[in-house]
Amino acid sequence: MNGAVIFDPLLPWAVLSGAALLAAAFLVLAVWRGLSGWWLRGLSALALLLAIANPSLQREERAPLSDIVLLIVDESASQQLSDRPAQTEDAIDRVRAEIAAMDNTELRVVTLEDAQDDGGTLLMTALSEAMAEVPRARLAGAILLTDGQLHDIDHAPDMPAPLQTLLTGRQSDWDRRLIVKNAPAFAIIDEEVQLTLRIDDQGAVPDAAGASAELSIAVDGGAPEVYTVPVGRDLDLPVTLSHGGMNVIQFQLAEAEGELTDRNNAAVIQINGVRDRLRVLLVSGEPHPGERTWRNLLKSDSSVDLVHFTILRPPEKQDGVPVTELSLIAFPTRELFLEKVDEFDLIIFDRYKRRGILPSIYLDNVRDYVEKGGAVLIAAGPDFASADSLYRSPLSEILPAAPTARVIEEGYRPEITDLGARHPVTEGLKDAWTGNGGEWGRWFRLIELEANRGQTVLGGVGGRPLLVLDRVGEGRVALMASDHAWLWNRGFEGGGPQLELLRRLAHWMMKEPELEEEALSAVAEGQTLTITRRSLQDAPRSVEITGPDGAVTVLPLEETQPGKYTGVFEGPEIGLYRLRDEALETVVGLGPAAPREFEETIATGDKLEAAVRATRGGILPLERGAPDIRQVREGRVAAGRGWIGITPRDAYLTADVTIVPLAPAWAFLLLAALLSVGAWLREGRR
Repeated sequence: MNGAVIFDPLLPWAVLSGAALLAAAFLVLAVWRGLSGWWLRGLSALALLLAIANPSLQREERAPLSDIVLLIVDESASQQLSDRPAQTEDAIDRVRAEIAAMDNTELRVVTLEDAQDDGGTLLMTALSEAMAEVPRARLAGAILLTDGQLHDIDHAPDMPAPLQTLLTGRQSDWDRRLIVKNAPAFAIIDEEVQLTLRIDDQGAVPDAAGASAELSIAVDGGAPEVYTVPVGRDLDLPVTLSHGGMNVIQFQLAEAEGELTDRNNAAVIQINGVRDRLRVLLVSGEPHPGERTWRNLLKSDSSVDLVHFTILRPPEKQDGVPVTELSLIAFPTRELFLEKVDEFDLIIFDRYKRRGILPSIYLDNVRDYVEKGGAVLIAAGPDFASADSLYRSPLSEILPAAPTARVIEEGYRPEITDLGARHPVTEGLKDAWTGNGGEWGRWFRLIELEANRGQTVLGGVGGRPLLVLDRVGEGRVALMASDHAWLWNRGFEGGGPQLELLRRLAHWMMKEPELEEEALSAVAEGQTLTITRRSLQDAPRSVEITGPDGAVTVLPLEETQPGKYTGVFEGPEIGLYRLRDEALETVVGLGPAAPREFEETIATGDKLEAAVRATRGGILPLERGAPDIRQVREGRVAAGRGWIGITPRDAYLTADVTIVPLAPAWAFLLLAALLSVGAWLREGRR
């Protein structure tokens, strides 16, 4: 029970205050005139004012509420290092026992793990959310059980009670980490770019750790190369990309004895390799309607440097015109095919035939260029089936099909072969064409070929080879057995996907990664890996996934399109995953290679210092033992050597309220009358 006097005036407080002032004025006048009953008159006025103020006695029946102490337990990844889990469990047991021994006090435990999307430890967010569920009047204190490595200190709430920190970890802890300070998202192939790395030691580094470390570097999952590098200094690493598309570079530090973790000893950098300019040499044997098709296609791409020559006046043509009067540009055969052939990414022979312009030694140099990594595309016309065919030259050693000397002149619609339905050059080409109801227009010429190797991806009359692709040495060769692709460009019978076909063909020959027949790739989104495997072989596929912890998972892949197998893998943790399928291997990072939780692993209370001191709390290392918990008055120091404090709140719940007037109104009026009469009698003759 608890009682208090309250007032419920019969008139507004402003009127009551005016009456009190008026009564005081009359009382002063009485004193000034020397009236002996002035004090009786004052008491009478006071009785009247009390009557108007209507005093009452309020009695409350209160139910006391318990004090609440919050224990926020950090169970993030950095808290799993060394013996921190054991320290945490012991501290929780000690806090539970201490709070249980206090009267009218309860403990609420809140645990938090790593935030999603590598958000780190959101300790203050967890504290704010826990406080939102507790009445501030009952909060006696909050205890943070953590290593002090949090990432939301700016969200520290306003505490009405002491904030304490129990710090895990040990003074002897130390760790080594690899930092990628600068890495470009893309770089030009065969041009040097600079990466900046740094190796830092944190904590109580032992003398035996040394000032150098072993760093291994692996490119695209290949064999690593090991280097000895200094610690504590920026390392400028020159890198030259060798191929287009995604280049995956993996860095790995050798684990040092005694360091907390090796999870921050690795990093994966993905750099997209792009070509500065694609140089293409187009040699047209003679003017024809399809010549402009090739030229328009290649000139429409701003990244392509096109060198185009058309043979307008072959050597055998003798019309008597003096050479000095000709405006034609001489064909620089020696410069192009001996001195600068290696500078081209692709050479196209468009309806070209042997006329003595290119001697055999030049064509033999082209064959050597292909075997060393170049690319040659032959768009064959009728001359390819004649005695002057390019096949009757050193190029026959690299061509995947031989002409039979027969030229078929009849209408036909190009068809994608079974193998072509799986090849990225022609895969989905039929579905991509929506014109003319999906039907392709006809072509009217086919040079009959006998394919002796390579992949036939398009067929013509009677299923004969129309487009044959092959790899020769390190280079690539394509042979198209017709010069009528331009009919699609002109829209004959509705046309066809001529530009898309030629674009894919040209980019496949220039080794664009997205058009590789045999490829293994993965795209990471959050904790999900979407794995894609391309293959020309029709067989069940699976991929072997090795996680950051060394665990191996075999994931079956489903054929979603001809030649394309996909699968989805949910990574259990952030880190580096190695994918392997037969001879193909790649590395992908799920989240950062070193998660935010492992950027700083040494336990420290520096980040919490300001928030804790503002409430007069303390930061106590658990290495010295779990502290006692005491009750301290509000505003007093709440931490000391071996102890932390909480503030009792004495909160209660009002169960019932009773209001009783102190006296009836007539009693106040009677008292005022008696006092007034007394004053009159004292001041009168009696």
